[in-house]
Amino acid sequence: MTSFLMKIFLDTADTELIRKYYGTGLIDGVTTNPTLIRKSGRDPEEVYQDIQDIGLHDISMEVVGDSNEMIEEGIRLATKFPNSATIKVPCTPAGLKVCKKLSRDLVNVNVTLIFSAAQAILAAKAGAKYVSPFVGRVDDNSFNGIDLIDKISDVYTIQNIRKTEILAASVRDV
Repeated sequence: MTSFLMKIFLDTADTELIRKYYGTGLIDGVTTNPTLIRKSGRDPEEVYQDIQDIGLHDISMEVVGDSNEMIEEGIRLATKFPNSATIKVPCTPAGLKVCKKLSRDLVNVNVTLIFSAAQAILAAKAGAKYVSPFVGRVDDNSFNGIDLIDKISDVYTIQNIRKTEILAASVRDV
């Protein structure tokens, strides 16, 4: 029987909430995005620094723009936060190009907006540390999000993909 390690990530830029739940000893990382950070009214890099100072060393920091802009920003963030940065990119042709480049440079990458096993395969091939299937959004569109996680897990097991982990996102219920 294969054993799997479950990690729990918070999806927020609210550092007080992060501090509260990190104190439980159950939180392994945080994912953020520009919208969440804008809602906090804070500078993104101050938020990342605060999260790192809380003790978390796996922070998905989303980059935006064309592939060159995302690469440049990803390298800058990974250089500024070398002990905690995981660069988050969308599962688009540009995002996968960024993932391939950054992962070659030993930067951790989280490929988000995964809605199919095929996208998860492409992200793994591009070198992603994480793929983030949107379970809740898949459920909203009359597909079963947990089934998608199962399919991706099955494909990764069959193909012996061990480097890429599945980070279930947009989970709305138990």
